Amino acid sequence: MSRHALALALIATLTVSPLWAQQSHVPPPLMQEANKEIDGDTARLTAIFKDIHQHPELGFMEKRTAAIVAKELKDLGFDVKTGIGKTGVVAVLKNGAGPIVMYRADMDANAVEEATGLPYASKERVLRADGTESPVAHMCGHDAHVTWMLGMAKAMVSMKKEWSGTLILVAQPAEELIEGAQAMVNDGLWTKYGLPKPDYFIGMHTAPGPLGMVVSSGGPKMAGTDQIDILFKGVGGHGSMPQLTKDPVLMAAYAVVEYQAIVSRVIEPQQTAVLTVGSIQAGVDNNVIPETALVKANLRWYDPKVREQMIAGIRNVSNGVARTYGMPENQLPVITMKGSSTPLINDDALSNRLAVPLRQLLGDKNVVTNLPPATGSEDVHLLLGPNKDVPFTFLIVGVADPDVFAKARKEGKMLPYSAHNPNFIVDLKAIPVGTKVATTSMLELFGKNTSS
Repeated sequence: MSRHALALALIATLTVSPLWAQQSHVPPPLMQEANKEIDGDTARLTAIFKDIHQHPELGFMEKRTAAIVAKELKDLGFDVKTGIGKTGVVAVLKNGAGPIVMYRADMDANAVEEATGLPYASKERVLRADGTESPVAHMCGHDAHVTWMLGMAKAMVSMKKEWSGTLILVAQPAEELIEGAQAMVNDGLWTKYGLPKPDYFIGMHTAPGPLGMVVSSGGPKMAGTDQIDILFKGVGGHGSMPQLTKDPVLMAAYAVVEYQAIVSRVIEPQQTAVLTVGSIQAGVDNNVIPETALVKANLRWYDPKVREQMIAGIRNVSNGVARTYGMPENQLPVITMKGSSTPLINDDALSNRLAVPLRQLLGDKNVVTNLPPATGSEDVHLLLGPNKDVPFTFLIVGVADPDVFAKARKEGKMLPYSAHNPNFIVDLKAIPVGTKVATTSMLELFGKNTSS
C-alpha cells in the first residue's frame, strides 16, 4: 500500500509549528545514554536489516521474519507469543508500575521486483495462492520498521533502570493487504493472550523524505481503504469466432473505463475519493477467449458515505456491462470485499507531546507537525480492536540520503523515488536514526516531566 502521498505532502509543507511550552519527559543525559546505546548497536541492527531485506516475505507468509522477531525479543527477556493472525508476534516486557505503551512494526513486503542494484538486494520470488509466481521485495520499508523495533527493544532493556511500566511490541503481518491487523484482533489479540489495555499506542513508517526529518502531526492523516475483487463471468471459446462467446475480457475493459466516472461524476468534487484498478487477470493464450476475467480495485476515502457511493458504483457499472453483453442474472459479476481499513486519525495531544523530545533529538526544523491528510492508508490503528479510546499516533520518518534527496529536488522532482517503486531505498544511516526516534518516543511516554 503506497504512502508516497504522505511524503509528497511532507515535502510540500516542510514547515514546523512554534515550540510549545510543554517540556520533554526525556532528560538530556538519558537521551544521550540511549543514543550511545543505539550507536553501539548499529552494526548488529544493520546486519539484521540487510538480512530481512534480502529475504522478504508477502503478507501472511512472514514466517522467517516472525521467527527473527520472536528470537530476538525472547533473548531480551520479553514474554513472546507467536502465530497470532497466522504469522503475527506479540511480546510483552513488564518493568514495574507505570504506563502501558504499545508499539507496532509491520513485516510484509511487496510483490515488486527490486531494481536498486544494492549488494543486498532481494532476488526472491514466491508462488502465490492463485498459482502465479511473483517477485518479492521490501519496497515500502517494512524491513526498517522491524529493525527499528528490535533496536528500540534492546535499548529499552539496556536502560530498564531508567523507566518503569509495561512495553508491548507487535510485529504485524499483511499490512499491504490491509488484513493483518484485523486478523490479529480476530485471532484473540485482546481476548486470548491476556494483553493489558495500553495507555498509549504508536507506530512508525518510512517515507522518501530526507533522512533526519520526522512527522509528528495530529488529526486525520490517512484515508480509509478497501480492496475489492470483481470477477466477470463469460462464455469462453475460440478467438476466431467471438460471436459464439461472451467475452469477459471486453466486459472487464469497459467496466474499468466506466469506473472512472464514479469519482468524476458521482462523488462531490470537494470529497476525497480515489478508485484505482491495480490488476486485470484473464486468460493465458492469444487465441482463446477465457471464461472469466478478474479485476482488482482499490478505494481511498475519508467519508463513509463516499465509500458506499464508490462500492455501489462499482456494482452498478459491473452488472450493467455484464447485462449489456448478454449475461443472465445468475451469472453477473461476483464482487468480493477483502482487506479494509477506516481512516487513520492521530491523537493531537500525543502527537504534540512526542514532537517535543523529537525536536530535542533531531532539531527544531526537522520535526513537521502540520502534515495535511493524504490518500495513503494503513491498518495499524485497527490493532486496538475494542480499545477505541487509546491515544494513538503514527510517526513518519524520512529515510532518503539527504544528498540524493537534494539532487532530486534540483532536478525538479518532488522525491527521489516513491514507495512500492522498484528503486525504493532505505539509506543505511536511517537504521540508527529510526531506532533513536522509536526509543526517544518510548522514553517520553514512560518518563516523568523534567520540569517537575
